[in-house]
Amino acid sequence: MAIGFGGILAISITATAASIGAAGIPQAGLVTMVMVLDTVGLPADDVALILAVDWLLDRFRTAINVLGDALGAGIVYHLSRKELEGMAAEGAEEGAEEKEAEAKVEANGNGTANGGFEKDTAF
Repeated sequence: MAIGFGGILAISITATAASIGAAGIPQAGLVTMVMVLDTVGLPADDVALILAVDWLLDRFRTAINVLGDALGAGIVYHLSRKELEGMAAEGAEEGAEEKEAEAKVEANGNGTANGGFEKDTAF
């Protein structure tokens, strides 16, 4: 059975659409393959034969997915390192200001900031 240009285009579109949502689903390769085969009218009866080796292929797909995610995170970090370091410096300055405010509250003695007034001990 020869597959023409329309069949190849249908396979490409269906495989792409099916694989977008199936990245994190175990054994999703078989489901997407059945969808693609049904799209072009090929028999999907012998897909069970692939089940014997699909578990190994699934491990490779997972490893490639994790590697791609790690490389993507590394590239984003490398390209935005200066912004991240600037944000860390700003966070450290804000943290110092918060510690100073907490020290003032603790020096007040009653756990609240009361604008510098003396602590009311009548209660």
